[in-house]
Amino acid sequence: MLAGMTEEHLTALLSAAEAKTDERGFQRVERTLTLYVVSGSASFSVGKVEALRVDRDLLHLRTTKGELYIVLLKDVYAGAIEAPAAGSRKAGFV
Repeated sequence: MLAGMTEEHLTALLSAAEAKTDERGFQRVERTLTLYVVSGSASFSVGKVEALRVDRDLLHLRTTKGELYIVLLKDVYAGAIEAPAAGSRKAGFV
């Protein structure tokens, strides 16, 4: 079985994603996250996470679509930070 995420691991992930606390206590990230969750024999990922909040052993995840997932921190085993958006290019010659 995979080891669950520690608070130290989560703090490092939030730091790398340049998270800032909003007025509701959520850590909003500059670049969206994908978090990987496993419980028993089931696993899934939560993508496009724009904000999260720790509440004791629970992790509240809010996506860019406004979906709210509540998972156990110990069931999250990894996270990925989306690459920064590349500068937009205009069509044609510049």
